[in-house]
Amino acid sequence: MKLIHDVAAMQQTMLQLKREGRRIAFVPTMGFLHEGHASLMREGRQRGDILVLSIFVNPAQFGPHEDLERYPRNLEGDCALAEGCGVDIVFAPRAAGMYPPGFQTSVALGPLTEPLCGASRPGHFNGVAVVVTKLFGIVQPDVALFGRKDYQQLAIIRQMTCDLNLPVEIVGMPIVREPDGLARSSRNSYLTAEQRQQALCLYRALQAVRELFAQGEDTIERLLAAARTQIEAVPAAAIEYLELRDNTTLQPVDRATNKTLLALAVKIGTTRLIDNTVLGEAL
Repeated sequence: MKLIHDVAAMQQTMLQLKREGRRIAFVPTMGFLHEGHASLMREGRQRGDILVLSIFVNPAQFGPHEDLERYPRNLEGDCALAEGCGVDIVFAPRAAGMYPPGFQTSVALGPLTEPLCGASRPGHFNGVAVVVTKLFGIVQPDVALFGRKDYQQLAIIRQMTCDLNLPVEIVGMPIVREPDGLARSSRNSYLTAEQRQQALCLYRALQAVRELFAQGEDTIERLLAAARTQIEAVPAAAIEYLELRDNTTLQPVDRATNKTLLALAVKIGTTRLIDNTVLGEAL
């Protein structure tokens, strides 16, 4: 397995592989890898001749008071996990290489960015769009894999890739959960043992809505109330958003259907966690 830090060296390596006719599978991450990332890498191994993993904590997608500096990092451990999953190349660029002096380009995005995380994290998805576009240009992937835990991000990347005619197949992979239901996340490492138990209110909220919907309830207010009850039972939990939306457009819906997305962001102490489910799909 190769580890490459230099942007130009990475681009030359990938262009040569493309000239050789290799199919490139790509998993972009911010590192501090867990089983959710491993599931993407294992699927990528099946979909390409060459499997590339990127590890880059992208400063452009963090707001001024967010956790850029303390975001967990472990390059050595990440490389060990990547090698075990069959990764051929780890691309771990430095911020100065990705955003050199004078960098000024942005990617204009549309309505998909406005609700949910876009409303509470202004500028976040612009930073995501820029770095993903840059990574696609450097890595030249045929297929890229993203987790569905970041559901809105996945929707935006799909739309951007289509709109800009980028020749990349976008694959969304299922959320990987702990045995007790908590969605795997690098930010789970921030949680104390007590907070880790409190964080299960997110999963209980999803379950409560799904159970009520399965019983025939489709009223938005009643479904959201069931979720809110589960979260508000935990004093340390603070709801940032809790919404039912169309799973394609992310627009509000009048009634819940099998294609309705339940998305939530909740702070447990100072740690922001997100989760989601589409009511007609497996949790």
